[in-house]
Amino acid sequence: MKRTRRDFLKIAGVSAAVVSAGTLGFLGEGANAADSLIPTAEDFAHPLTAKRWAMVIDTGKFDDALQAKCIEACHSFHNVPSIEGKQEIKWMWTDTFEATFPTERPKFLAEAIEHRKFLLLCNHCTHPPCVRVCPTKATFQRPDGLVVMDYHRCIGCRYCMAGCPFGARSFNFRDPAPFVKNMNNIYPHRTRGVVEKCTFCVEKLNKGEMPACVQAANGAIYFGDLEDPNSTVRQVLKERYAIRRKPDVGTEPGVYYIL
Repeated sequence: MKRTRRDFLKIAGVSAAVVSAGTLGFLGEGANAADSLIPTAEDFAHPLTAKRWAMVIDTGKFDDALQAKCIEACHSFHNVPSIEGKQEIKWMWTDTFEATFPTERPKFLAEAIEHRKFLLLCNHCTHPPCVRVCPTKATFQRPDGLVVMDYHRCIGCRYCMAGCPFGARSFNFRDPAPFVKNMNNIYPHRTRGVVEKCTFCVEKLNKGEMPACVQAANGAIYFGDLEDPNSTVRQVLKERYAIRRKPDVGTEPGVYYIL
């Protein structure tokens, strides 16, 4: 049966009308495109940009409650499932000085620092081994230094987990959805067989917002462009002494700690 160009245009017009009506029905009466969860060009009109993103954590400003607040802000926004035990999924967590800085332990350490807990997350290294070992390029590095993931490309080989010297990656041994308390529909939740980690909240940066943990830290976490001498992180590092995790492995972490 032959179709003329006019017939095709009629069918296309009807299809577009049906899709439009269906979309409005999904959004609800009186809704518009701004109410949709689908990002629009306006969402990325004023992104935060940098040549090299970096984070400085002032550990002396933290207590257990503030650390928990930062972790909750990160995990709740990114739909990180609450699973206990060996199958735990974590983007941000805490550990001791010895576990955080195993190569930096001095002979005599101030008691306050020795018993302090430290926030840990992906270090967004300048030379990330996780990127080099990923066979599908599911893990890749952006020009601004962010090490991010394409979850759809991840085949669950876990080479990146073996390559990361900081234990910053988690593997979904099971469907994580049932373990997410309040699903945030703005951010995609992962599936079984996929690796995940902190992304420095690249989705927030794209919308002109600071990372979730930075917003929750009450000034205890600084974030900015490491290559800009006038940035917050550069000013802090100029005035305060800071160290990084496992400098001997040569990855050049993008996270600094003020003790």
